[in-house]
Amino acid sequence: MAIAQNRDQAAFAALFRHFAPRVKAFLIKSGADEGLAEECMQDVMATLWRKAHLFDPARASVSTWIFTIARNRKIDLLRKYARPEPEDVPWGPEAEPDQEDILALQQESQKLAEALRKLPQKQRILIEKAYFGDLSHGEIAIETGLPLGTIKSRIRLALERLRHNMRQTTK
Repeated sequence: MAIAQNRDQAAFAALFRHFAPRVKAFLIKSGADEGLAEECMQDVMATLWRKAHLFDPARASVSTWIFTIARNRKIDLLRKYARPEPEDVPWGPEAEPDQEDILALQQESQKLAEALRKLPQKQRILIEKAYFGDLSHGEIAIETGLPLGTIKSRIRLALERLRHNMRQTTK
């Protein structure tokens, strides 16, 4: 109360001497390393000085209030340090793809086109709408007037046939 009402530095010094080592020990026991515990403890004690007027003895004891602030501050600091650093974005033109990769991609594309041509027309049209037209199954059902279950069944069968046809062309 003396800290909140009178900004009593002697009372705060006594509070600091008593709670600072206990808060630091609490933070270390709860998984913080020495450096994080020290930083967090300093922040907690500064918060106590700045926000002493917010303490309500009817809601909690002083120690409960202090250790709750410490726990919350530790969580905040862990989140802050856990954020990933932005990636380095390479500048300049991208390297040209390897000719072998280009050739392999072209061959795979030809195999896929051939496997698509072998599909029954009803299945091929649905695959094209779903994968090349980026339509959801529901959107295809609305567009074609077919039941959603029929759309899903035909696409599933078409994918099975495509897998089979792709395996056949690689043999």
